[in-house]
Amino acid sequence: MISKGIRGAITVENNTVEAIKDATVELLNEMVKINSIDKSLISHIIFTTTNDINAAFPAKFARTELGFSDTAMMCFHELDVPNSLAKCLRILIVLNCDEDFTPQFVYLKDAAELRK
Repeated sequence: MISKGIRGAITVENNTVEAIKDATVELLNEMVKINSIDKSLISHIIFTTTNDINAAFPAKFARTELGFSDTAMMCFHELDVPNSLAKCLRILIVLNCDEDFTPQFVYLKDAAELRK
């Protein structure tokens, strides 16, 4: 078994607890579904937000809304790069998997522009 990263991103409507919760749940659910992830095989999850998103920790909603209570998670801010996509939440799931597993990355809402 090896570890591979699965990337995802979504834009957040507003810098509010509810909007961060909705975006976190939507993106994480889609990443798990598309990649058929067994939660017990997740090594850890890293959440990043742009500096304009700071009303709540995304990892909190992974625990309280989606049951990721046994998964190591951390939240960070992205580099503040001029003219970069605003109000963006990114997730990196590090998964223990077979070598032949091919991760499917997920980019939702305005974050789809990141992978044109």
